[in-house]
Amino acid sequence: MLVTEDWYFLSHRLPIACAARDAGFDVIIATHVQDYGETIIREGFKLISIGLRRTIRNPLKELFSIIELIKLYRAERPDIVHHVAMKPVLYGTMAARIANIPIIINALGGLGYVFISNQWHTKILRIFISAAFKLILNCQNSRIIIQNADDIELLVTSGIVNRENIILIKGSGVNTDEFIPASEHNGKPVVVLISRMLWDKGVKEFVDAAKLLRKDGTKARFVLIGKNDPDNPTSIPTSTLESWNNQGFIEWWGYRDNISSVIHNAHVVCLPSYREGLPKVLIEAAACGRPIVTSDTPGCREIVRDGENGFLVPIRDVKALASAIRRLIENPVLRKEMGKRGRDIAVKEFSVNKVISETLSLYNKLLFEKSHR
Repeated sequence: MLVTEDWYFLSHRLPIACAARDAGFDVIIATHVQDYGETIIREGFKLISIGLRRTIRNPLKELFSIIELIKLYRAERPDIVHHVAMKPVLYGTMAARIANIPIIINALGGLGYVFISNQWHTKILRIFISAAFKLILNCQNSRIIIQNADDIELLVTSGIVNRENIILIKGSGVNTDEFIPASEHNGKPVVVLISRMLWDKGVKEFVDAAKLLRKDGTKARFVLIGKNDPDNPTSIPTSTLESWNNQGFIEWWGYRDNISSVIHNAHVVCLPSYREGLPKVLIEAAACGRPIVTSDTPGCREIVRDGENGFLVPIRDVKALASAIRRLIENPVLRKEMGKRGRDIAVKEFSVNKVISETLSLYNKLLFEKSHR
């Protein structure tokens, strides 16, 4: 399993890796090791630290990253490589094709910044990535896991990936035994946005909505949970987050690892993102029985049924965002009804056991096909 960051492996892919290990696979994790190497090793995996980074550096270093992966795959000779996120998919698939790896599985959490941004240099990068995907992702021994139907439609209608090479698996799943409903706390309602502090997560829109609501007398607390991400082009500067916090419209708590507890202490969970694969935090919020306000955009609308377990609002529409949040702040009965419906959706459609079963079935199906080729 190739993942760029050790923290991302633990937060989004650990249950799948553990299930594969328990099913008899020898699982190797290749990632950039920062803070969690010992944690990964304690789970019983072989860990290989690599130099691959999420950001694009100079062309020579990018070439060295691909060469490093070719050498790794030739040394380990895996039956299956499972690449997670855009850069591992691109570089890992090129390396796997050169190293003659029998089975290549590529998982995109979403189409991300490259497919959202309209900056000229990003448009050029999008043309290059689309061409590269078309060239390398359509071979017989390759499958690409996509998390929502909108992204599938975009990739297919654009002629980038053949439909028969795409598998729909809805996100990373949620442990519905860990993320469970809890009664609301008394006191002023708390509205939280939990994510990396990126502009394209709709953080600025959340802050502006909080300002509108506070100015018109709405009694609530508005909280940002998460840290910024300097490796992402849309990262919000720490100085900006601190300034918002100091102005008093919102509270910025920074990173928290006890997300279930954070959600239990909230009354409403909000994510006005511009586009997602399938946001894990919204699945967790639904599993905890909390109503959601999010954007009517790919990924987010997979989880929220407008008017049932939350509200969908147009992207970048601060007034609509504020209006939806206000409805939930002012109506505890509606919050409870929506939270109950959200829990039902999370258990039925997004449990981690369902994601694990579908992923392991894909492994075994491709191994069977390989043995009969």
